Amino acid sequence: MTKYVLLTAVVPHDKADLISNAANAAGSSGGTVFMGRRISPNGVIATLGLGGQTLDLVTILTEREKKSHIIDSIVSATENEKQNFGTIYSLDVNSMLKTGTVTKGEDSMNETKNRELITVILNKGYADDAMAAARKAGAGGGTVINARGTAREDDAKFFGMHIVPEKEMLMIVVEQEKKEAVLESIRTLPCLAEPGSGIAFCAGIEDFMLLGKKSSGEGQ
Repeated sequence: MTKYVLLTAVVPHDKADLISNAANAAGSSGGTVFMGRRISPNGVIATLGLGGQTLDLVTILTEREKKSHIIDSIVSATENEKQNFGTIYSLDVNSMLKTGTVTKGEDSMNETKNRELITVILNKGYADDAMAAARKAGAGGGTVINARGTAREDDAKFFGMHIVPEKEMLMIVVEQEKKEAVLESIRTLPCLAEPGSGIAFCAGIEDFMLLGKKSSGEGQ
């Protein structure tokens, strides 16, 4: 069992403080907020750049023993929000660099994980294509974060990827049994035909739950 976990909450824009305040009250020492967008399930709308909900992603690195308390606090703080208000999940962290010291946890490969986080980094403008391919393989939705490369201009490649300053990072949570099909569907995209045109990696999710009202009678 490793010592640290990374909690990630995905909520509507301007709701990050609700999450971070609840986490801090439960013993978190802080986190990081990113802005992203949800890809519209309607392909035509997505192509026109319409219909994508702006989101806040709150990431919190914390000790494992605090995980359940922090999650419970966040769930409680969001229980009066609309149904399917957002999601929260945790990822195992097997090493952490803090004040110059690398801390490593024990192997957790024997843990059973039912969901996987697939992260795809590709050149700007292709995240919607990747999400469409993922849906064909059984994925639900995804979140896109705008990003940029950090390699020097005189470097030919960065992690095998041709340098394009503007990039997009697509994050998709899928059931474990769908992971291979989703990855294969993304791999065959024309925009990824050239070697080094994208990269994807996966991580097992330990906890996953919806935030917001739990009653099925409430509207989304």
